[in-house]
Amino acid sequence: MPKRREEDLLTVESTTTVSKRTLSPKARKVLFAVIAIAVVVVVATAVFVGYFCGWYGGILGAHRYVRKYYNIAEIASEQLSVHFLRSGNGYTGDCVYIKAGETDVLIDAGTRRASALSIAEYVNRYCKDGILEYVVVTHADIDHISGFVGTKTARGIFERFQCNNIIQFVRTNKNTDTFTEYCKARDKEIEQGANCYTALQCYNNENGAKRVYELAPNITMEILYQEYYEKYSERENNYCVCVMINQGDKHYLFTGDLELAGETSLVEHNDLPEVVLYKGAHHGSITSSNYVLLDAIRPQYVCVCCNAGSAEYAQRSENTFPSQQFIDRVARYTDNVFVTELAIIRQDQWGNKINADCRPLNGDIVFACSDGKVKMYFSESDVKLKDTDWFRENRITPEQWSTSQ
Repeated sequence: MPKRREEDLLTVESTTTVSKRTLSPKARKVLFAVIAIAVVVVVATAVFVGYFCGWYGGILGAHRYVRKYYNIAEIASEQLSVHFLRSGNGYTGDCVYIKAGETDVLIDAGTRRASALSIAEYVNRYCKDGILEYVVVTHADIDHISGFVGTKTARGIFERFQCNNIIQFVRTNKNTDTFTEYCKARDKEIEQGANCYTALQCYNNENGAKRVYELAPNITMEILYQEYYEKYSERENNYCVCVMINQGDKHYLFTGDLELAGETSLVEHNDLPEVVLYKGAHHGSITSSNYVLLDAIRPQYVCVCCNAGSAEYAQRSENTFPSQQFIDRVARYTDNVFVTELAIIRQDQWGNKINADCRPLNGDIVFACSDGKVKMYFSESDVKLKDTDWFRENRITPEQWSTSQ
């Protein structure tokens, strides 16, 4: 093989030297600036999208608690505990977890798909076997079903837990993407062995469904009847599944977002007892918790899943959750009213109120009863709604509450 000429060797050496050249200090600064800008844009986009998709309820840990008012071991030892979960993401929706002996019940899973993260985080404090014996889905609004679906990166409740029995609404007017995805997730759970019944099948004791389920000794779950299981309503909320938990002579009522027509039917078709606990329907809206129902159940305690003052559904202050009308009606029966969260409001450039953030008011609210003794726990504060700064600044105190100091 002929030897390389000297000029060839020089060429090779020159080429090697060029390939090892590094960027100049000026070029490095430019490259660094481009990368930094790209990172900022990606992070800002994630923050913006995440806020409006409701990611942060799970990521930031919505369910932190103040030990003074909230004791996990003590709550876990209660014979019955009813948990009203805060969303932590600025949106209003319902999620109620019930522990009765060794039985776990979940009613709804709002507010957004990513809420599955924070719901699971909370439920796993008390549900140690990964099994929800009963899941009740009151109706098809996204602020009640989204967490069952989840996202690509946040598995939904149906995927996270084994759900043995699903009890759901009979009818819906909805045709949303979230509802379609809910049906897919539910059907997959059925394929894996879950029973799925409508509220009407339960009431009629049909196809293996039951009107009354025994949750624990002396504790039952009863599916109540109302005519919109079988009748069309323009108002989706009137399709809601209505549930009564019975613990001896103590009763606890859950009506989802049921409105006036549905409440009227509920009263007409059931011999409703006075209740110890009532979940304030439809987040304390002007349309629900009407006298026709309240006069029948005369609640002693009312818990509301909402962001107090939220501009999500109303601009007029008196109509935001919990509304002035709701408060005026409930005040006839009790001042034991508690609310999960408080909305932080700001105005946009057009003067419209928008939700900027949220923080806990009472936080996660737990109503418990063992051996006939009632106790309440709060992850944030034990202050009644009427005694909060938000109430004093935003609501007119009903006469009944002004004289109950």
